[in-house]
Amino acid sequence: MFRVIFYPIRGVIQFFEGIGRYFLLQLMLFRSLTSWRLNLINTIDQMMLIGARSIPIIILTSLFSGMVTAVQSAYQFSSFIPSYYVGSVVGESVLLELAPMITGLVLTGRVGATITAEIGTMRVTEQIDALESLSFDPVGYLILPRVLAGTIMFPFLIIIADFFGVFGGWVSAHAQMNVSMFEFIKGFKQWFTPWDAWFGLIKAVTFGFAITSIACYHGYYTKGGAQGVGKATTITVVVSCVTIVFLDYVLAALFL
Repeated sequence: MFRVIFYPIRGVIQFFEGIGRYFLLQLMLFRSLTSWRLNLINTIDQMMLIGARSIPIIILTSLFSGMVTAVQSAYQFSSFIPSYYVGSVVGESVLLELAPMITGLVLTGRVGATITAEIGTMRVTEQIDALESLSFDPVGYLILPRVLAGTIMFPFLIIIADFFGVFGGWVSAHAQMNVSMFEFIKGFKQWFTPWDAWFGLIKAVTFGFAITSIACYHGYYTKGGAQGVGKATTITVVVSCVTIVFLDYVLAALFL
């Protein structure tokens, strides 16, 4: 009986211990910002890995997201609603929600899991311990470049996702409802405000920092050999997805 009661209590204690370690790691991360010039080359390499190599999957997912939105809009609209309203629905859906959210969830698996596996492998093979013995700052050398790269590159990826999402919506609207580009742009401009695009970029910066920092945290504190690396990678994807959904709601409640 006492053992059954003890397990949930231990889980709660471990949860808050994890939150405390995460924020302590972020404190060390912000302290290491003064050495960003020393790690500039690593940051640029990570920007290429996180940003440039993610472009194909971003184009593919955003293109079909816009196309699906247009198809569903055409299905919902009746003959009494002008066809150019599809442009309004696609534009608002892609800019405000689909591009940031789907891009964040996709990059959680592609970027977050990769970062956790890399740093986690270095932890279990004692490479991080070797850096510390050589007076290297592992946070500034390993974590700072990845977090900076993710925070910087995510907005550019969201811009690409916005463009191809809207383009895919027009292609689908033209095929389903014979909506011309002029009509689609007319509907897009009807409800569009610059804040819609800026809000998506705010989400991008927030998601980029959250995904990379969570991935670095789980990789940095990995233990248990190869099995521990696999477990940390799985936890990273799950926690990052939940965090993105939570941050999406919080940002929408604060700024919309």
